[in-house]
Amino acid sequence: MSNKAPRGIRMVIALAGRRNTGKSSLINSIVDQEVAIVSDHPGTTTDAVAKHYELLPLGPVTFYDTAGLDDTGELGELRIKATQKVLWRSDVVLVVVGDEGITDYEKQIIENIHGLQIPLIVVFNKNDLREPTAHDLSFCRNNNISYLAVSATLGLNVSELKGAIVDMAPEDMKRDPVLAGDLFSAGDFVVCVVPIDLSAPKGRLILPQVQVLREILDCNAIGVTVKEHDLAKSLSNFKDEPTLVITDSQVVKSVANIVPDHIPLTTFSTLFARYKGNLPLLVEGAKAIDTLKDGDTVLIGEACSHHAMDDDIGRVKIPNWISNYTGKNINFETYSGYDFPDDLERFKVVIHCGACMLNRTEMLRRINECRRRKVPITNYGVAISKLQGVMDRIIESFRL
Repeated sequence: MSNKAPRGIRMVIALAGRRNTGKSSLINSIVDQEVAIVSDHPGTTTDAVAKHYELLPLGPVTFYDTAGLDDTGELGELRIKATQKVLWRSDVVLVVVGDEGITDYEKQIIENIHGLQIPLIVVFNKNDLREPTAHDLSFCRNNNISYLAVSATLGLNVSELKGAIVDMAPEDMKRDPVLAGDLFSAGDFVVCVVPIDLSAPKGRLILPQVQVLREILDCNAIGVTVKEHDLAKSLSNFKDEPTLVITDSQVVKSVANIVPDHIPLTTFSTLFARYKGNLPLLVEGAKAIDTLKDGDTVLIGEACSHHAMDDDIGRVKIPNWISNYTGKNINFETYSGYDFPDDLERFKVVIHCGACMLNRTEMLRRINECRRRKVPITNYGVAISKLQGVMDRIIESFRL
């Protein structure tokens, strides 16, 4: 079950610390499987090892066993950078402390994690060999840091550690997030407009469409799925008007022309802007498109890597729409995957995908980083609605 849960709804828990503190043994003990290589030789873990797990009562999570942050040499620097990227997208971090106790390395790790505003737990591992010193415990208490002494080898306090992780989880992870369920009631019927283009996965729908349809069913409403060219005929055949129409952003303008103004209309990507991020800020970010000038650079952010097709939404359609809308000579750069550029300041606007492959914490962290550096950020769906002249209607249901 947990292996099939989408990455974007999983809580991410990273184990960080120096080499040979028992991180690999600890993750094996937590998930009760041999998923990480254990060795007395420092630096055995080179790349982050991911393990999906069902952490009840929280639900599906991913544990990351990372390379030691005191690694050395050129290869060690690459490993450290890989670890830091995992920390960037984590919801909770376990700072694993070994035989030497809390050293300057641990203090630096803790400072970095606090800077990212990620909750953490200091885990004093190998408690069967060495109990934490009074000095280390005082450091945690004086800095208001949660801590627990465990033994991965003996399984000592591992269950208590799982409970502490659940308690430490962000509030958004503890409650069921709402995509569209607050916009309709049981018994209502909702129309989903789903075009099938070259970028659509063969034989299936894209994740945002699937999640919305599932939520419609979970709320005991009725979901009707049509292609855009069948929408007008379908609406005329319905006995009652739909409570809500949700469309793919790429056809939002034509759909808005078909759906009567009194019927609420939004897009899958706008729902994800609220579900995974901060809709008011993303709406404000879209307005920054009006300020673009010749020579400005726009960042297109993609949360997942994929083969770009001729009509790729992020690499082809959105740049063309922006160029036509502004009439300016704009430069576009694309970042794919889980990385985000370090030099955000050189971008005038960030246009991010719907983040279906990111969890809410990671997307909010990207939004907040853009805010901190004073770079407007929006997402595909909100930006497209802006460019097509229908943004006000698309966000009307959310009463921003």
